[in-house]
Amino acid sequence: MNDGSSVAHLAGILRNELKRYPEGGKLPSSRALMERYRVSPVTVSRAIAALAAEGLVISRPGAGVFRGGRRPGPPPRGDVSWQEVTLGAGEGRIEPRGADASGLLATLTAPPPGSIDLNGGYPHPSLQPERALAAALARAGRRPGTWDRPPVEGLPDLRAWFARDIAGPDQALGEADVLVTAGGQSALNTALRSLTAPGAPVLVESPTYPGILAAARASGLRPVPVPVDAEGVRTDLLEEAFRTTGAKTFVCQPLFHNPTGVSLSAARRHEVLRIARRANAFVVEDDFARRLAHTDAPPLPRPLAADDPDGMVVHVRSLTKVTSPSLRVGALTARGPAMERLRAIQVIDSFFVSRPLQETALELVGSPAWARHLRTLADTLRDRRNAMAEAVREELPLPLNAIPRGGYHLWLRLPDGTDETALAAAALAAGVAVTPGRPYFPAEAPAPHLRLSYLGAASTEGIREGIHRLGRAWRALS
Repeated sequence: MNDGSSVAHLAGILRNELKRYPEGGKLPSSRALMERYRVSPVTVSRAIAALAAEGLVISRPGAGVFRGGRRPGPPPRGDVSWQEVTLGAGEGRIEPRGADASGLLATLTAPPPGSIDLNGGYPHPSLQPERALAAALARAGRRPGTWDRPPVEGLPDLRAWFARDIAGPDQALGEADVLVTAGGQSALNTALRSLTAPGAPVLVESPTYPGILAAARASGLRPVPVPVDAEGVRTDLLEEAFRTTGAKTFVCQPLFHNPTGVSLSAARRHEVLRIARRANAFVVEDDFARRLAHTDAPPLPRPLAADDPDGMVVHVRSLTKVTSPSLRVGALTARGPAMERLRAIQVIDSFFVSRPLQETALELVGSPAWARHLRTLADTLRDRRNAMAEAVREELPLPLNAIPRGGYHLWLRLPDGTDETALAAAALAAGVAVTPGRPYFPAEAPAPHLRLSYLGAASTEGIREGIHRLGRAWRALS
């Protein structure tokens, strides 16, 4: 039983036992509770704290814990229907603006207990460098000034590390070109708000990461889809989209694209930069998967930002996917007036990124454990990918045209007429969480799809069992 469930379990027992005590009656001591229920002192103190927060008990240091008074009933619920009028009053002046996070929440919501997670976008705890993170956090906590206010742009040493990590040894980027952000999603949101005026079009790959679509629409932008094929974004259609829409921003994932897994070919890399330069447009490069390359991946191409001397490319990089969902530290790179825009928007939104997190990130990437973790992760992701691909071939009547050598997911094209939402629901009922493809398309989806993630499952055996359950759900619907 983990700590959280132990606390909840003990709090539930004590909540029931309180009925035996009069108001103001004294509960057994912490030591007695530890011995009776065979739990740690931390579990006891947290359970008591939970009951105190509910007003059920009162803790008096040096005297003990006592039953509290009767709790008043919940206040009556108000009428919030007025909000429909107020929130909708401004719609229609420019493009409708909404905060639809359903595509994101689908991958952030934990599946029911007992289910296998082939849906999530964050590493299972067994893939996280927990010991290295704990050691880095401890070292960071001892640094002088860790709890002081950091520079709004981020710690200079961390910015310099991101510049080297992104641009390589030739130093095409410098510390001044980097802004530390609270993870990749925050960086994308800041970039879109900074570079594109409300109501304007923004070009996006189709399909694409739902977080890009959510951030664009919440900022009042109009996502315009540009199809992706086996070589990445269709540059002939990208050029046409710039010409017909007048867009000044294109958001892309050139490496191990989410959800298809494809990487932008060398020829198209040059075309994307040429087309953007001709349109005087920005390219927001979401490089989320660079540290998720598998052991058998070929040499990776440089980021677009490393080949851009003119400040067209705004680069997004994050440490979160490769470490832990709670290490929300990332970076934006930009040059010229665009950096001032990015900086201003971030200051308005959040002032700065937590200094203890930045210090922890700096300690982590500067330790020998960092390289070891990346090597282990590359091996593990390759093994998980192979296990999933093999299980899909055995359990599902679906072709696997290309197996990505980076990232953490497979993208399955379903037969025409398949109800992907019904299949995902049937799979969840069978005990496995998968992602329907519809939220990844900015407009009408050309065909049904499923995205299967091998990052959040507990093991390769769990991945195989999850695909077996998906196959069972598939056959039940057929």
